[in-house]
Amino acid sequence: MKTLFVTGGTGGLGTFLVERLSRDYRCVLLTREDVAAPQKAIEKAGSFYGLVHLAGGFALGAVSETTADTWTQMIDSNLTAAFNVIHEVLPKIERPGRIVAISSIVSIEKMKGAAAYVVSKSALNALIEVTAKEVAGTGITANALLPDTLDTPANQQAKVRRVPLDRVADSIAFLLSDGAANINGALIPLRA
Repeated sequence: MKTLFVTGGTGGLGTFLVERLSRDYRCVLLTREDVAAPQKAIEKAGSFYGLVHLAGGFALGAVSETTADTWTQMIDSNLTAAFNVIHEVLPKIERPGRIVAISSIVSIEKMKGAAAYVVSKSALNALIEVTAKEVAGTGITANALLPDTLDTPANQQAKVRRVPLDRVADSIAFLLSDGAANINGALIPLRA
């Protein structure tokens, strides 16, 4: 059974996804501490097939309202954490191998009122695109899903249409599959 590292595996999407992926993969959850310094967890796991990066954060606030602390928090949780894990995974991932990250539809729609979140997720997209170019031809792929509001317990009260978690899980499962071997550097919107 192939091994996957999963960041954010205990959140609303993560819990659902890990349960689903565990049918086909051995899922190793990276905790918040591991995401900040993933080397030990990666070395302990030995060989592994892929990374599913779900970890991140969300904060509202227009440019004029966003504090320096909120800005730093969004960059750290949505970009720096992804960089740290991908940086450690790349030299050790099996060939073929997969990297799938969760970004957000607002990263391409540039929603107002969430400046730090939008910028940090847009930067995550760029990180995935650059990573995809760097791994091209190696058998590794790097892609991102950009879902609209997810249908997680935390979002149940939101009066907006939500993306069902099984649709996200199906999309991630496909990107991890052999059938997606030629998809690299894609930013795939998942609309509600």
